[in-house]
Amino acid sequence: MIDETVAEIEGMQTHSSSVVAVKSARALSELAEREYATVEEFIRDVERNSSVLRRANPSHASLFNVQRTITREVNEAEPDDVEAAKAALSEAISRVVERIEEGKKQAAAHTAEYIEDGMTILTHDYSSTVNAAIEEAVGASVEVSVYVTEARPRLAGRKTARKLGSIDGVEPTLIIDSAAGNYLEECDAVLMGMDCLVGDTLYNRVGTYPIAATAADLDVPMYVTGSGAKLIDSGFVFENEYRPASEVLLEPAEGFAVENPLYDATPVRLLDGIITDDGAMSF
Repeated sequence: MIDETVAEIEGMQTHSSSVVAVKSARALSELAEREYATVEEFIRDVERNSSVLRRANPSHASLFNVQRTITREVNEAEPDDVEAAKAALSEAISRVVERIEEGKKQAAAHTAEYIEDGMTILTHDYSSTVNAAIEEAVGASVEVSVYVTEARPRLAGRKTARKLGSIDGVEPTLIIDSAAGNYLEECDAVLMGMDCLVGDTLYNRVGTYPIAATAADLDVPMYVTGSGAKLIDSGFVFENEYRPASEVLLEPAEGFAVENPLYDATPVRLLDGIITDDGAMSF
């Protein structure tokens, strides 16, 4: 389960960072099925596998937070024997998963309060929290139009468009990334998820920065939303990921280079608010 989860994270088979964090936490439950001679041996294996999961995507702040929390809580439990250590691991996993899922639920509820009937929204990438917020809002007799960027690389926006297209009351339109500025003048707000917030910088799917800058220039309010687990105070250094050139160009590049970054950095001064399970923070 751990190896499969690592491969899934590395292959970006799951677009939502909170879903990735939950899967990585649950993957560690595999260790409770193994045999260990001592508590020390078990804890070393927890720490080693936790590190392997974190390294599967060093840019994932929520993945980092979840794994750091689980290993810390297992150590702080100071178990007397292996069975107690396994119980501590299971309890830590359950607590972390519950916090993330409840955090997403609360963040979506707070975000839904910003969605009004007849609004036109632009969103970027794939965010389970944004999707849940829109679904909750239209469940309250609200209808909205949503422009959805393709979100290269990996075209995660196509998954968003399909998801929103299945919700009554939502009229999604898929657009290419470079057309965002063309449609922002029609929008009442920009709403998207976040990979992580470190200090005064939002790290998110590449293309977020130009959307934020254009929205600010056009006075279109922009909000990002997600679990508070994505807000990092210390101990985490963001590392951008560069995807294969084949995602941009199928044939070999001859005479030129191809760059395919996955994330960009957006100053929070360009945002109108960050919405988490604790509510909204304005800037």
